Amino acid sequence: MARPREPIELIIAKGKKHLTKKEIEERKAQEVKAPNNNIEPPSYLPDDLKEEFNRIANELNEIGIMSNLDCEALARFIVAENQYQKVSQKILKMKTVGPNYIELVKIQEKLFRMSRQAASDLGLTISSRCKLVMPKKEEKEPENKFAKFM
Repeated sequence: MARPREPIELIIAKGKKHLTKKEIEERKAQEVKAPNNNIEPPSYLPDDLKEEFNRIANELNEIGIMSNLDCEALARFIVAENQYQKVSQKILKMKTVGPNYIELVKIQEKLFRMSRQAASDLGLTISSRCKLVMPKKEEKEPENKFAKFM
């Protein structure tokens, strides 16, 4: 399986590959950059989940990894997480273990997997954020005072 192509900014930040200015410009021109000017919760989310959507979307937007294309993925995460919490509350309130309990635990497990995978895809878990390597802004090197004599 081929490795996913890394953004040119990340390659430059890592400094592991030496590219000419022309190659860098060509790679930048080929990269797809999704806009983040219309991040809104989908209309099917209830108001309380829209608030959660906006809270998480703002956090992701601040670190520069949220785009307009991620709105549905974030909404799916929020719905799965909300359903997981509801099922978990029902399980905690149950006093006896029976067939209904076992069914709820199976549903809880499926919802947990769904929300964990969605969280990982969006960079909402510690391990997924550790895998994200955000390029740092280039700092301008101080001018060499003696450059004019060389």
